[in-house]
Amino acid sequence: QVQLVESGGGLVQAGGSLRISCAASGRSFSSYAMGWFRQAPGKEREFVAVISWSGENTYYTDSVEGRFTISRDNAKNTVYLQMNSLKPEDTAVYYCAASAISLTANVAEYDYWGQGTQVTVSS
Repeated sequence: QVQLVESGGGLVQAGGSLRISCAASGRSFSSYAMGWFRQAPGKEREFVAVISWSGENTYYTDSVEGRFTISRDNAKNTVYLQMNSLKPEDTAVYYCAASAISLTANVAEYDYWGQGTQVTVSS
């Protein structure tokens, strides 16, 4: 069992930056790939980024490539999402999730989820 708690969300102006974190507790955090997803009001949850268990490999959705960076610190059981050049369309609740399958963007292949943190980008 893995428990995930996101933090660091907030309100930021367009063009600004924000870093959100996800702290994990429980067993074997370092054996899971960690992903970030987001869900805007009235929309389905969508994939944002994923990082392999070792941190060596990452994968991003096209809309955030070059603006967002996912990273992890296995010693601290924490995964991060650094978000730069934020746009109003990035506004959503951001969720972290853990998967036993490496580098998957499929929401159905994630086993554990956090409660989410709100990110709001004003224009």
